[in-house]
Amino acid sequence: MDNESKGKPSNNHTKNKIIDVFIDHLWLEDGLSKNTLNSYRFDLELFTEWLTKSLKKDILDVSKADIQQYLSFKFPTSQSRSIARLLATLRRLFRYLLRENKVNNDPTLEIISPKIPKSLPKSLSEEEVEALLNAPNIKTISGLRDKAMLELLYACGLRVSELVNILLTELSMSEGVIRITGKGSKTRLVPMGEEALDWLKNYINESRNKILNNKTSSYLFITSRGSAMTRQAFWYLIRRYSIIAQIKKPISPHILRHAFATHLINHGADIRVVQMLLGHSDISTTQIYTHVARERLKKIHQSHHPRG
Repeated sequence: MDNESKGKPSNNHTKNKIIDVFIDHLWLEDGLSKNTLNSYRFDLELFTEWLTKSLKKDILDVSKADIQQYLSFKFPTSQSRSIARLLATLRRLFRYLLRENKVNNDPTLEIISPKIPKSLPKSLSEEEVEALLNAPNIKTISGLRDKAMLELLYACGLRVSELVNILLTELSMSEGVIRITGKGSKTRLVPMGEEALDWLKNYINESRNKILNNKTSSYLFITSRGSAMTRQAFWYLIRRYSIIAQIKKPISPHILRHAFATHLINHGADIRVVQMLLGHSDISTTQIYTHVARERLKKIHQSHHPRG
């Protein structure tokens, strides 16, 4: 946690109706997660509190100079990533206010965001993925379910929230594809691959009804209570299997999504295809994986070339 999060807005602070309406707009328009919306609200409440106390101003009267002054005030105690997030939040707010005719201009228009160094996503080698996928005991009904979940997660590059919310009706076994509902309620069709499809058939035919034990559920992956597997429960499962597989790296379900993308690009997949499979709306989000592939090639060159 950076220094920015230490000073929360005061309890006496009257919630700004503009912020409430803007947050509701983001939720309806973009389907953003609760955590993201809370981050937006936190930044905006701190900003409006500072405006009131330091400049005696309302958010509708803000100028470019006011925002620059606030960024200068925040900069010494905040990381560049936090400043960039704050500025992105203010940009979205003032663009919204401009569209709603609440302000006459966008004061953030000519303010430049700080440069943030790109951090490469953590991933697993193909050997580590293989060890992880082989960790569940497929002779047990829960182990067969876990095996199918891991295989599908890696084969399709899914987010864990997408994996645990798959419905039986979203599977097309004959076509070998699955309909995924991702961020912002956007849907995409993702091929499963023969290996994942085979394990999925084994799970459905041999394990799922035994786990349900006469209960019913529309979800693909279920627990003995008849409810859908939760993200938290699956997080613990993947941690347990990483220990069995003797993987020393910190691991989470999202690492398999990174491994999916990295391994595809390493084997020559087109970046736009990877973008579609991952469900990224912006290709710049996907391009980070080309950096991962380049870093891997550099390491191979350094290790094996006589003049590396």
